[in-house]
Amino acid sequence: MIQFAEQFTDLRTLLPLSQQLSWSHFVELLSLNNQDTRLFYAQMAADQALSIRELRKQIATKTFERTGIANIQNASNHPAINDNFKDPYFLDFLGLQNTYLEKDLEEAVLRELEAFILELGKGFAFIERQKRMIIDGEDFHLDLLFYHRNLKRLIAVELKLGKFEAQHKGQMELYLKWLDKYEKKEGEHSPIGLILCAESRREQVELLENV
Repeated sequence: MIQFAEQFTDLRTLLPLSQQLSWSHFVELLSLNNQDTRLFYAQMAADQALSIRELRKQIATKTFERTGIANIQNASNHPAINDNFKDPYFLDFLGLQNTYLEKDLEEAVLRELEAFILELGKGFAFIERQKRMIIDGEDFHLDLLFYHRNLKRLIAVELKLGKFEAQHKGQMELYLKWLDKYEKKEGEHSPIGLILCAESRREQVELLENV
């Protein structure tokens, strides 16, 4: 109780949290040694109605740190996008073996859709797989299409098995422009693309952001 009183001193923050979180939640949060980290997980647990077990998993997989990395890489500098993405994403719950194809990965995501959305974060709603787009009479297919309720925009997701390649960005930009032209509804913001690769290439990404 002494630790609790020392670490949660702002009553304006504490009162709404105390109505949504149990004492067991706060006990888990007391083990964290940084106030920003504690408040991040406390708010996440409240917003997403996380159980104690789910909260422990979010802490163990360093969601706070991964969200911070994604915020730094927010090239748009739009503050509303912050805290809605992570880098990296952990998809071990899909249960895939060492050798698999992108099709296998996509099917595994759909089988474990609830867990996948939980890893993505709050606000994601699944819309469609293999979204068909006809451009210049040619068929293109986006792996997964989501909608983000808080951001009010479509989220295009491409699954890549290998390392990030520069052409992935060009492909995603094509998809986003098509979605913006043909799928965006009135009142929505422009779509965002999320490329999930087995391994990133930081320098290529940084150079492409400056193009």
